[in-house]
Formats: sequence, C-alpha cells, structure tokens
Amino acid sequence: MSDSGLGRRLTEYGDREFALFLRRSFAHSLGFGADALSKPIVGIVNTYSEFNPCHRGFRDLAEAAKRGVWQAGGLPLEFPVLSLGEIFLSPTSMLYRNLMAMDVETMLRAQPLDAAVLLGGCDKTVPALLMGAASANVPSIVVVAGPMLTGSVDGDRVGACTDCRRFWARYRRGEIGRETLDRAESQLAPTTGTCGVMGTASTMACVTEALGMMLPGGASIPAVHADRLRQAEASGRRAVGLAAEERTPDRILTRDAFENALRTLQAIGGSTNAIIHLAAVAGRVGLRLGLEALNDAGATTPLLVDLKPTGDGYMEDFHRAGGLPVVLRELKSRLHLDCVGVSGRPLGDLLDVPFPLHQTVIRPADRPIADRDALVAVKGTLAPDGAVIKRASASPGLLNVTGRAVVFRSLEDLARRVDDPQLDVRADDILVLANAGPLGGPGMPEAGALPIPKKLAGVKDMVRISDARMSGTAFGTVVLHVSPEGAAGGPIGLVRTGDRISLSVDRRRLDLDVDERELERRRSEGSSLVKPERGYERLYLDHVQQAHLGCDFDFLRPPALR
Repeated sequence: MSDSGLGRRLTEYGDREFALFLRRSFAHSLGFGADALSKPIVGIVNTYSEFNPCHRGFRDLAEAAKRGVWQAGGLPLEFPVLSLGEIFLSPTSMLYRNLMAMDVETMLRAQPLDAAVLLGGCDKTVPALLMGAASANVPSIVVVAGPMLTGSVDGDRVGACTDCRRFWARYRRGEIGRETLDRAESQLAPTTGTCGVMGTASTMACVTEALGMMLPGGASIPAVHADRLRQAEASGRRAVGLAAEERTPDRILTRDAFENALRTLQAIGGSTNAIIHLAAVAGRVGLRLGLEALNDAGATTPLLVDLKPTGDGYMEDFHRAGGLPVVLRELKSRLHLDCVGVSGRPLGDLLDVPFPLHQTVIRPADRPIADRDALVAVKGTLAPDGAVIKRASASPGLLNVTGRAVVFRSLEDLARRVDDPQLDVRADDILVLANAGPLGGPGMPEAGALPIPKKLAGVKDMVRISDARMSGTAFGTVVLHVSPEGAAGGPIGLVRTGDRISLSVDRRRLDLDVDERELERRRSEGSSLVKPERGYERLYLDHVQQAHLGCDFDFLRPPALR
C-alpha cells in the first residue's frame, strides 16, 4: 500500500485496506481518473475571503498554482483555511493569528498531502501559514498576494496605508477638509493586493523569501501583474519537487535562516510586527529568537530600502528596482549563504544579479540610507523583557530623551481623553498606553501609534510608549511591545501621569524613574483581567505568551520554550 498520495493519513476504521478502498471510491467522485489519483497530492491552501479584499485575486492565483502542480506531475487539491482580513476583524486580527495557525497545522496533518502551496498575504495570514506549516512539517512553499498599485490624489501618488495615516493625521490637525479626505478614501487602495508600502504584509513577504520559504523574487511582484500568476505556477511546479525531495520546513527554518531574515528586516526597514511573527515561527521549530538577535543583526546591517513609511517609495518601485534579490545581493557578505530553501539551491547561488543603476529605491551597501539599527530592542525598568522601536521612522531628536508621562490606562481611556481640551499634556511629554497587550487588548491591537492630542496643534511627533503593536504602515517615535504587558503585571501598568521616563535608544534602555517601594504600593492596588467563560477567547487568554516570545500559545511550542 502506498504511503504517499491518497495512501497518506488514512481515516481510522480499524482496517487500513478498507480505509484506502473507501477513500479511493469517494475520490473517484471528484471526476479524476485512476492515473490522476495515483499522483502525489499537493494541497493548495487558499485564504480567499470576501472579507479580505487584499486576497481578491486568490481564485486566479490558486488556479495558477494548480497548473504548475499538474505540469510537474502532481494532483492539486484546493482547500480553505481561516482568512484574516486586517481591516475587517474585531477587535484585531492578531487575536486570531494563532487560531488560523492551528487550522493550517491541523489540516496539513489530517489530510493526505505530500506537499502544500500556501496562499497568503494580508498581515497575519503569512505568519499563521508559516507557523502551521512549521508545526505540521509538511513540505510547503509560500505564495503571497503581492502589493497593490498606487492611486492619485490631486496629482500626488498615494497608497495604502501609510498615506491613509498621513491623510487622517492632516484631517485631525485641520489641514485638509472632508472633501479632500473623501477623495483620498477612494484612491488609497485602488487595486487588489496588500498595502503598497513596506508595511507588515510586504515585510513578511520579504522575510519569508529571505527565510527560504518562497521562490526568489516572489515577495514584491504586484498583485495585478501577470508575473504574480507565473510565480504561483512556478511554485506549484516546485511543490511537487519538494514532495519528492522530502524538503520539509525543519530543513529550511534553521537558526541561520532566521538570522538571514532578521538581517533582511533591518535592511528593508520593515515592520516591527515581523519581530513577533519571526519569534513565533522560530518557536515552532524549537528555536528561541530573542530580542538580542535583533540588535545583533542591526549593529552590522545598513538600511538600504527607501520606501514608505521610512522613506518615499512604494512597493511597485521596489519591484521595478529588482526587489529582494538585489537587497540580498548587497547583504551577501553578511548572510549565511549555505542556507537552502524551497528552491533547492544554496542562497549564495541565487544572488548573481546585477545592481540596477537606473533606480534609487534600493541603495548600494557602501552608500546606505543609514549605517545600522533600523529597528532596535530596548530593555530597562519599564520593559524588563524588552520593547522595540523602529528607529528608521522616528524623529532623531526624540530617540534619547527624558520626559513626563501622560498615561492612558486602556484603549477606552485613550479614546475618551486624548482629544479632551482639558488634558494636561505638553509637546515634550511622553504618551503612555497600558493594558493594550496580548492579554489586555485583548490580542495586542495596533494602537501603539497613539494620536497626537488635538490641543497640541502643529505637533507631528511625540514619544509614545505602549504594550500594544503598531501597524507596519505607521511612523513616528513609538516604543512598542513593552513586555511584560500591564495586564500581566508588567511595570507599564504601574506608570502614573507625572512619572519620569527615560528613553535612550543609543544605550538600548527604557527606564521608569519611580522608587521600588512606590511601585510595590501601586501593585497592591491590584488589577482585574476579566476572562470570558468559554470559547476561543478564553483559550487565548489562558495560553498566549508575551510579546518577546512571539505571542504564540504556550502549548504549541516545545516545552523548553514555554
């Protein structure tokens, strides 16, 4: 009896020969002949959903992947998993990332698959696909949606979603009216695809390519280009090869591969969210990816990519400039070149690409935008287990400061008071949001880029600190992922308005200047975290880990990483 194709993972009846007979009987109802049913099976894992506009093109993408599987002699069978549309989920898509990862892992393990093509894109779908595939350890290859193209407002090129935030901030400051805002609304997301800047979706696409879980060049192809379909077709063909080679994720997702991914993250000035997701994926293969690894990579990695939100360009410009292969070419001396990904070839063999002189979006390594530290991890008395800041998008004058805290104790408190004309706040204060982390949010919403209070008219940036996350499309001097969070008893939950906070990105420090006896007194006041009685949210609150561990569920990681 075959241990591949339909012979894998038989339904349990107590009689394996009967199980295979019954399975083949029902498989014939799919309309395939006996020859088709004898081929290796490649699952097309589709995250299409009408609640996920970034994935609108996935029906075509799935068909292209199937063509590739057929061409290589495999049998493609498509199935759905959860789809997480970032803008269409309450309270935040991050709450459901682990649920999707469990769905992916379970279906990869339960069904008779020799390999899988993973179709994702919108922010949390790619991490969830990687986490599930890593745990199931089925040969897998990722195909992403690709970025959307830009639109135009009053002759200026615009794109989701950095410009969404820019227009909204201008509207809040009274610099534009509702008519301009309405015109922008119809132009910020003019095509299918993920955000057209180096937000979390594009960042995760790039680090997935750097990890070796995607074919070279696949991260940046725009969603509406024919090359995106050809990429899916090539990935379908390659999936059959992965099955034959038994090239499972554990052979690809090595420590060296994660170090390559962190270095790539620094070079592209990518989203801070990637730090959490990479830690979660690494944990699934038994690796602890601590925040010190981020700083180690940043110390010797130049910032090379000039894209919003840290620069001026868009992902379509990045693609025309050669995309991630050009970036990796410039990082060649700093990478582990013997890593072998889904291509089956060492990374070093894939970087024989010319540097395109016609563009300025990707800088040569000897003339970078910045020499180092696009993203930085800090620790201290306010963040004993760490926090992160995207230095590349911060105001240089705010990176090493001491200021008075203005504290919001919850998301509701923030919404109620931030624009109150009576709010006691100055431009040199530090805004603090507590109880918005994995437990407190719940789900660690992207609320870390706190709005500038309306009474501070004309102020465009302030130091903002929270245990929440920030959208990869956002910008500003924002310290995020403070761990442990307030709802878990972390010091950020003890900060009160008027306390002094010191941030020194240069020294990698974030400190609260309050006497320990006073903090103990505040702890004695207690705090209440109300848990639901049932359902997924109860499971989440009982088992989610803190940000520095990747916000995964403790029981989904090896015991040593719990």
